[in-house]
Amino acid sequence: MQNFTATYTDLYQISMAQVYFQKGKHKHKAIFDYFFRKLPFEGGYAIFAGLETVLEILEDFQFSTSDLDYLKAQGLDPEFIKYLKDFKFKGTLTSTSEGDIVFPTRPVLQVEGNMVEAQLVETLLLNILNFQTLIATKASRIRKSAGEATLIDFGMRRAQGTGSYYASRAAFIGGFEATSNVVAGKDFNIPISGTMAHSFVQSYDDELTAFRDFAQSHPNTTVLLIDTYDTLKSGLPNAITVGEEMESRGESLKGIRLDSGDLSYLAKKCRKALDEAGLHEVKIAVSNQLDEYVIKSLKEQKGPIDVFGVGTNLVIGDPDAALDGVYKLAFANGKPRIKLSENLAKLTMPHKKQVYRIRNSKGELEGADAVTLREETEAHHMNHPFDHSKSITFNNCSSEALLHPVMENGKRLHAPKTLTEIKTYSRKRLAEFTEEFQRFQNPHIYKIGISDQLLEERDQLRNHYKNKNS
Repeated sequence: MQNFTATYTDLYQISMAQVYFQKGKHKHKAIFDYFFRKLPFEGGYAIFAGLETVLEILEDFQFSTSDLDYLKAQGLDPEFIKYLKDFKFKGTLTSTSEGDIVFPTRPVLQVEGNMVEAQLVETLLLNILNFQTLIATKASRIRKSAGEATLIDFGMRRAQGTGSYYASRAAFIGGFEATSNVVAGKDFNIPISGTMAHSFVQSYDDELTAFRDFAQSHPNTTVLLIDTYDTLKSGLPNAITVGEEMESRGESLKGIRLDSGDLSYLAKKCRKALDEAGLHEVKIAVSNQLDEYVIKSLKEQKGPIDVFGVGTNLVIGDPDAALDGVYKLAFANGKPRIKLSENLAKLTMPHKKQVYRIRNSKGELEGADAVTLREETEAHHMNHPFDHSKSITFNNCSSEALLHPVMENGKRLHAPKTLTEIKTYSRKRLAEFTEEFQRFQNPHIYKIGISDQLLEERDQLRNHYKNKNS
């Protein structure tokens, strides 16, 4: 939907790129790591989303004629503008598979290219990956609460602008079945779903006629919103009347929707009345400021709810609103690079790297990912990233490599995966993690460590720069 040219970036990326060009550093090779520092929602995991979006954009990531005219008007070096005229992303991406379960500190994706191209894609990557990963994770938590009930994304009207477009994509990966967002449904092949607004009922002089007209227009997909006036005394009886009339015509009422009141109590009353009328197949859908905690409560109250329509809290990633993903230089011009900080948690990891997921002899997860130098082929021992007194040795374990080449010379290496494939893969991966990692309160902490070789390299580099600048 969005036309992403290379000006979809922050000015400082272009400002730095001009200096690289002017000083002849634009041909230097660089490696950047994308990772995040803190899990969202005080949870135990995150679901990586947005990779296919990034790959699609990067295959045609360049400056348009109007982009160059605009940058020229900003006073940039004319020779640099000429260089940008022929700019096209030709880098390499090594990444975690989209839909996989990811954790703080460890690289999720690495970008390799010349300094200019690797720098210019930073903002784009952070913008897309941070947001979609946040929403996919939120959706996964809601899916866990909902059990086998149907989940529909209703968030378009409350999203931050066009963010709803990619929120629908990420929500599907995280476990939702459908969206109300028509353009997202069309572009991403997500089933679309919708009922009616209160205004539709209000526009009629009586509720029953409104329901009848809607049913006549949508004989196979009618879901009636029954709380415009009085849910149990008006909406429900009128819906039952229309449902019986539809059955007499060989049609069927698909469902009713509750959007206010005590949802569990009302759902129970509605289910009883529908069943007594012989309308056993009519589904009950609810909406109204739902999230994983409200849905969990409704399930615990045994409300007979078949469908949850989740809006605001899903698409804005409430309460976190943002994932703190970052993009840091790890290697440039043949040398490892590091960012120092008084806060050890912000100390970066240099070099080209690989990440291994540790499994026991039965193939089960050991609850740990180890970050190594790329040339290391397995991980038997890892150290805490910031506390040298803590380490773990893995006996009779195997190492599953998590970072795989997905783009080379600016071209993706594999055919695009469908959202359904990504969603299925994600659920399979999440199912490998025990309940302790998935619970909402005080989840078990998944361990992230670094290999002995990487620890040694990082400490040497850290000491070098500390001594150099002391």
